[in-house]
Amino acid sequence: MSVVLRPYKDLFPKIGLRVMVDSSSVVIGDVRIADDVGIWPLVVIRGDVNYVEIGARSNIQDGSVLHVTHKSSYNPEGNPLIIGEDVTVGHKAMLHGCIIGDRVLVGMGSILLDGAVIEDDVMIGAGSLVPQNKRLESGYLYLGSPVKQIRPLKEAEIEGLKYSAKNYVKWKDEYMDQDNQTIP
Repeated sequence: MSVVLRPYKDLFPKIGLRVMVDSSSVVIGDVRIADDVGIWPLVVIRGDVNYVEIGARSNIQDGSVLHVTHKSSYNPEGNPLIIGEDVTVGHKAMLHGCIIGDRVLVGMGSILLDGAVIEDDVMIGAGSLVPQNKRLESGYLYLGSPVKQIRPLKEAEIEGLKYSAKNYVKWKDEYMDQDNQTIP
């Protein structure tokens, strides 16, 4: 499998062990990907003007776009994009300069803007918009545009966050094993 890892100036992606980056995806610049991460088809991760960090066992699903905010006099540190461990980012999500804790589900088509902070154990429903600098408290389901706190997560849903990440690691491994087989 060919992997598209591109430098930006002197910044080059750093990839952990057992990471799958689909050959149709692009990973550029200061992108730090931990072990057992799956980057699925048509994902763009651009760590050019700040860094992107993706924690172990997280998965970034098809068509997602991940980017950062540059440093400026208005915002001296800029906004890196930091994704915790065991995070599931649904298809076609857009994550920009935000911080996502551990065991989070970002629903399909959701948009998370600069400075947003998503605490651990959160579910964000499909198509949600998390506004700039919004903090989502741990243990809740959020939904809407702009996002609103809907209700506390049930214990089964919190377990489901762990299950989702574990399942995507399994699928990632199956894809990697398949890609290593010789096709006659």
